[in-house]
Amino acid sequence: MNRPLLFDSPFLLGFEHTRNLIERAAKAAADSYPPYNVEGREDGGVRITLAVAGFSADQLEIQLEGEQLTVAGKRGESGEDGRDFLHRGIAARGFIRTFVLADGMEVEGAALEHGLLHVDIARPQPERAVQRIPIKTVR
Repeated sequence: MNRPLLFDSPFLLGFEHTRNLIERAAKAAADSYPPYNVEGREDGGVRITLAVAGFSADQLEIQLEGEQLTVAGKRGESGEDGRDFLHRGIAARGFIRTFVLADGMEVEGAALEHGLLHVDIARPQPERAVQRIPIKTVR
C-alpha cells in the first residue's frame, strides 16, 4: 500500500501511529461480511450494529486489545444437522471483524437482539488544558 504524502510532511511529526491506524482500517474495510452499521448517539458515543443472524450469544466473542475492537463469530462443528437446502442465502461461515477505536473510547457493553449485535462505545470528552511552556535563556 502506498503511503499518503500527507503524513510525509515535515510539519506532521509523530503521526506515524495515525498513518498505521488508517492503513489498518482500510484493510479491514475491504471485507464485507457481516454487514454492519456505525451510528452516532446523542451523547456523543457510537453504536456499532452487526447483522449476525443465525449466531447465538455463545458463538460470538468481543475483545478489546489496545485500540482494536474485534468481533468474532464461530459456528459449531455440528455442520448442517442433516438439512438439505434448496437455496442457501444465509451465510453459515464464521467471521472476524475489526474496528480501530480512537484514544479514550471505551466499550460500554453489547447486546444481541433479533439477529443484530449492538456494541455501544462511549467517547469521553477530553479536558481542554492550556499549558504554559517556560522559555529558558541560554547565554
